[in-house]
Amino acid sequence: MKVYIKFIVVICSLFLFTNSSFAQTSKYKCMIQMVGYQGEKAYVIISLINPKGEYEKTLSVLGPDKQWFNTLKEWYKFQTKTKEKISAVTGASVGGGDRAVRTIEIDDSKLNKGYKLRFESAVEEQKYHLKDVELAVTPQGLVERTEGMGYIRFVKLSKVQ
Repeated sequence: MKVYIKFIVVICSLFLFTNSSFAQTSKYKCMIQMVGYQGEKAYVIISLINPKGEYEKTLSVLGPDKQWFNTLKEWYKFQTKTKEKISAVTGASVGGGDRAVRTIEIDDSKLNKGYKLRFESAVEEQKYHLKDVELAVTPQGLVERTEGMGYIRFVKLSKVQ
C-alpha cells in the first residue's frame, strides 16, 4: 500500500510540475499596410527569430499557394528543413496599397530576451525583401508602428486583451 501511495504522489507531482511549466502566450493583432506597388499580390511571412538570428517559428503566412513559398528564399530553407506545419497560420496574400490583419501568438518567455519578429516579403517576378520589417520582441517593440523597407509600408501590433 505504501508503494502505491508513493507512486500516486509521484505521478501527481509530475502532473502538477508539467502543467505549471507550460508557457504563457499573448495574442497580438497585427496590421500590415502595404505600399502602393504594381504587380501581383505579395507573399508575407511573419517569423519569430531567436537571439542568434535564426528562424525559430513561423507565426503567420500571407499567401495560400505553396508553389510560391520558394520566393521567400531564407524562410523557405528553414521551412523545408524543419517541415514545420503551417496550415493553421496560412491565409490570403495581400496586394499593393491593401492592408491585412492577422492575430499572432507570442510566447511571453521570449519578451526582452533578444528575439525579433521578421516580416519577409516577395512579389512574383519582383524583388525579395528578407527583412522588410524587423522588430524587437519587447513590450515597447510589439506596440510601436514600424516602417517597412520593401512592399510593406508599416506594421502595427496591439495586444489583444
